[in-house]
Amino acid sequence: MKTIIKVVFFLLIPGGLFGQLTPVTNQYILNPLTINPAYAGNRGALNIAAFYRRQWVGIPGAPETMTLALDAPILDSKLGLGFIITNDKIGVTKETSFSTCYAYKIGMGEGNLSLGLGAGVTITNTAWSDLSVHDPGDEYYLLNSSVFVVPDFRFGVYYYNQNYFIGLSIPKLLGNKFDFNKDKYTLKFNPGQYNYLLNTGYIFSLSPKLKFSPSILVTISPGEKLLYDINAHFILFDRVWLGATYRNNSSFAGLLQFAVNNQLRLAYTYDYDFNELRRYSNGSHEIMIRYEFRYKINIVNPLIF
Repeated sequence: MKTIIKVVFFLLIPGGLFGQLTPVTNQYILNPLTINPAYAGNRGALNIAAFYRRQWVGIPGAPETMTLALDAPILDSKLGLGFIITNDKIGVTKETSFSTCYAYKIGMGEGNLSLGLGAGVTITNTAWSDLSVHDPGDEYYLLNSSVFVVPDFRFGVYYYNQNYFIGLSIPKLLGNKFDFNKDKYTLKFNPGQYNYLLNTGYIFSLSPKLKFSPSILVTISPGEKLLYDINAHFILFDRVWLGATYRNNSSFAGLLQFAVNNQLRLAYTYDYDFNELRRYSNGSHEIMIRYEFRYKINIVNPLIF
């Protein structure tokens, strides 16, 4: 029984944080739509991006995430629409989320200000019966959970010009927590517990064939340690991106992105952990493929990767 209690405690960590700290992966570098709905339509064309992330390779039950994201501008690019499907598996817990994004763009000075709102649902369930039982009688505790549908809302603002961008988002406007006594999720509206994501960066033109783009992501959570990502990318010939991310003394990530042509791009990132996980894990891997459905000679914004 003690073995099951330990395993269950480990698997329930994501559920306990579901309405609190928002997990962030390297996807936001390649597609900010995953952290800020105001980004919808800012690429200036219909585009579809697919991501796959395998985290902490070598640890049984480690997270696996698949994401499909698409967005496009409409109404002379004043309005942007986006849609994200994410399938997340952690141990015996599976979550599938569907999210729509709406963004309105306003010209401001030499750049544009975009206001965004996201709305969707997350479908989650846990297959307790898939766990291994070592003590007689424990199998009676391993009943599959019900399927739950939880609403989700997001808000964001995003400003950019030719060389600079800054975005601020609230990834969860409506918090939730699982009530074991009632066997259901309870919803709560508590602005004092909101998490805030601040993402900003700049691009420097070092030569006609080389650019350098540093950026940072800061996650502010009430009562939690301040989290930050420091990113640096070199852009060669506007076709090859080489970069790295340093994350809060816990991990280092390398990124490679290659533009096959003006419409098709491929990317790969590798995370190496500095903490105790490095003793058990072979790191984390993430791949992306993106296709834009309109040929563009001039990119709307070189900061958009």
